[in-house]
Amino acid sequence: MDKLKMSYRFKTRGYVGVFVLLAMIAHVSTAYSGERRDTRPNILFAIADDWSFGHAGAYGCSWISTPTFDRVAKQGLLFRRAYTPNAKCAPSRACILTGRNSWQLKDACNHVCYFPSEFKGFCEALAENGYQVGYTGKGWGPGVAKAANSQLRQLTGRPFNARRMKPPAQAMSNLDYAANFVDFLKESTGDGPWCFWYGTMEPHRGFEYGVGVANGRSLTDIKRVPGYWPDNERIRNDMLDYGFEVEYFDQHLGRILQALEDAGELANTLVIVTSDHGMPFPRCKGQAYEASNHVPLAIMWGDQILHPGREVNEYVSFIDFAPTILEVAQLDAEQVGMQPSPGKSLNDLFRNEPTTRDFVVLGKERHDIGRPHDWGYPIRGIIHEDYLYLRNHRPERWPAGNPRTGYLNCDGSPTKTWILDARRNGSDPSHWQLCFGKRPAEELYFIKDDPDCLNNLASDASYATRKEALADRLNAVLVEQRDPRTLGQPHYFDLIRFSNVNHRDFYQRYLAGERIRAGWVNPGDFEKEEIDAP
Repeated sequence: MDKLKMSYRFKTRGYVGVFVLLAMIAHVSTAYSGERRDTRPNILFAIADDWSFGHAGAYGCSWISTPTFDRVAKQGLLFRRAYTPNAKCAPSRACILTGRNSWQLKDACNHVCYFPSEFKGFCEALAENGYQVGYTGKGWGPGVAKAANSQLRQLTGRPFNARRMKPPAQAMSNLDYAANFVDFLKESTGDGPWCFWYGTMEPHRGFEYGVGVANGRSLTDIKRVPGYWPDNERIRNDMLDYGFEVEYFDQHLGRILQALEDAGELANTLVIVTSDHGMPFPRCKGQAYEASNHVPLAIMWGDQILHPGREVNEYVSFIDFAPTILEVAQLDAEQVGMQPSPGKSLNDLFRNEPTTRDFVVLGKERHDIGRPHDWGYPIRGIIHEDYLYLRNHRPERWPAGNPRTGYLNCDGSPTKTWILDARRNGSDPSHWQLCFGKRPAEELYFIKDDPDCLNNLASDASYATRKEALADRLNAVLVEQRDPRTLGQPHYFDLIRFSNVNHRDFYQRYLAGERIRAGWVNPGDFEKEEIDAP
């Protein structure tokens, strides 16, 4: 049972209290001298919106160019097994900020929620302890985050969004992310360490159709289309358009690193580059498969990374970021008011020391709207030794949202439209079943050989022992982490209110004839008739 025990405290050193005191003294001294006495590292947290694992040059991808991400990996570490616990924007980012799995975050487990005041994030903790903290683009959300006194919280620091530019394609943000970072850097110069959250809106939907080809890409550049989509011109165009927006994220990151070099700050900056979850395509974003939760991750930090250029194959979870950042900032989680975390600091990996983690856990509750009574699609899962075990707690529900209300947990796209139309006209029901059809109560995949998660081994008797061991281990972890669903409260997360009142009771209101806008899907996504499915 020792391996099942997970610490609920951030990793600390015996000398942390001394460091905290020295840092506070240094910060006060800075105010009088105008010189930087607090030498704790800066932190740049760069996060794309909906970028999948493998889609970078450092991972061998030839149809998406990411020279800046590749540089971070070459001068630091490239992670091959990094996962978000929850593959949706708001809950994933909540896990990053707090160091807790989504089922440990009450309302913040759900999408479009009220962020509970009792859970502090690392950006808030840094801002209270000598760091200047800011962000550009997308921080935490969508949802509402207020303190106990009803004041709005700055979960990712002060916004820096004044600089604008003409984007290279339609449906892309006009924020000049890099210029906004430069504004922040100018304000922070000479006043101690800083933390900046660089969060793009890209490659979130929508895309300008054909922009990838128009900018020099070819449909044949893509070596493989995942088996859960058809391989045709429409889908390949959609993938190239997504890749174009990934490259835009990387370009701004390059400008940011150049600004850091020009300011002489790069060597003393911990740079973390990742994405909140997988790409905005059917069966990826919002689900719990390999393409949903597996994310790109590269980290650099001057000479603090021992033997740079290494590839890290240990399992890493988003809940590890907060413990890592607090440790490098020489802060104790309990002392700064953060809730205990099951995460592990990555500083051992920076020093090329072994880690004790050999698994990650993941899951979801309610994401987007569109089910009766505002219910979600609850999943819990575990990945260990390249096996992914999933427990679908309510398999009678539609995993991507109800068909009559547009499968609202899947963004509208050319790929989605093609798959829906192919079922309707009878030409290809199989891909619809993979992306939108109902699922069994248990799923088991050997992701090393089956990254698309197409061959469910859960009912194969030869895998019964492994499945049982994974299920037992998952249950033990969830019990220790006090997951309400595992502890006998199956309706806990379904009863949480949406923070957006227009989202509440969408299913009942829509079927009663009210036409409510759901702008992230296409009008043609809504089925005109009920679909019978086992």
